[in-house]
Amino acid sequence: MDINQTEEQQVEAIKKFWSDNGNAIIAGLAIGFAGFIGLNYYNDHKLQQEVNTSEAYQTMIEAAASDATGFEAAGKAFIAENDSSSYTMLTAIALAKEAAVKEDWAQAESYLMTAIEKSVDDGIKAIATVRLARVQLQLEKYEQALTTLAAKLPASFNADAEEVKGDIYFKQGKMELARSAYQAAIDDASDGTSPALQMKLDDLAQVIDLSK
Repeated sequence: MDINQTEEQQVEAIKKFWSDNGNAIIAGLAIGFAGFIGLNYYNDHKLQQEVNTSEAYQTMIEAAASDATGFEAAGKAFIAENDSSSYTMLTAIALAKEAAVKEDWAQAESYLMTAIEKSVDDGIKAIATVRLARVQLQLEKYEQALTTLAAKLPASFNADAEEVKGDIYFKQGKMELARSAYQAAIDDASDGTSPALQMKLDDLAQVIDLSK
């Protein structure tokens, strides 16, 4: 399973998240440093919390680059300590990716559920949702995966969702439904059909023809 298939979408979604929210954080820092606008203690405290959480997240990511084995423990600790932070969803997605690399699908499922629950950005939430369905496919939780994909997602994720549906239906032996889903994925693809997806549809067409 290509768990990283939406990696570029993740990068773009994260860029969008910081584009939408970064100015507010920067503005808060500027106000805090300027000193000529009175901020009450609560605002100062919240601002300092954001700065501390950001620094903690950056430290964790940098440490993970040199110590992959310790990343899971560090990530779990970060989520526990920063449960209400927007960084929690990013940490959970990163932990899910590491779990998927090790083919620990149950753990990946748990992390992705956390990412969806804590998400404050529609794009990142959609990435986690599609990945969750892929993981549930690996766990043979076919109906649960279809339920996951029933969530309302941004239109740019329709093709990914339909392809996963096709994979699920194929595993269930529902060939006609699989073909319809793959065709829908091709129709919804905004950046061109991937060769792998087209191959799935072509191979499936042969299977259906041979079964007649």
